[in-house]
Amino acid sequence: MGGRVPVPVGSMPLPGDVPVPSPVGCAPLTEGLVFRPRPCAEPALAPASSRYFASLDATVEGLQQQVRDLIGRINEGREEDHRVLRGFRESLMQKVSELAEQLEERLFRLYGFHNELIQERLQAVAEVMERVEEVQAELRHVCCTVEAAYRDLLLQPEA
Repeated sequence: MGGRVPVPVGSMPLPGDVPVPSPVGCAPLTEGLVFRPRPCAEPALAPASSRYFASLDATVEGLQQQVRDLIGRINEGREEDHRVLRGFRESLMQKVSELAEQLEERLFRLYGFHNELIQERLQAVAEVMERVEEVQAELRHVCCTVEAAYRDLLLQPEA
């Protein structure tokens, strides 16, 4: 035999007798674990046996209650974890929002500073262009004067 133990047919669990717990992070575990007695075709048991089974039923009911209590505490722990995580998420989002606003303010101040520098440089370029135009006009005047003097020299009769 390959290590298998034969299980009597009457002791096999029926579908729906014991619910399967849900995976972690899913819906809360159900508290309604129910163990249903199976109908028995055997004759009634002796009083000692029935006391034994009554005691066994009481023990099983006690265990079921403990399981329900434990599941309740697990679900309460999950709810508390969700509350803590929700609070952490909200706090983190608020801090990120505040940091983004501070960064935006700093960027606007830097943009303002750079805009002032650009305006100053543009003003300086405009002043340089004015001086260049003045020098250009002066050079034209000088060129015209030189050209007139050169013509005068060329047109003078050679004596």
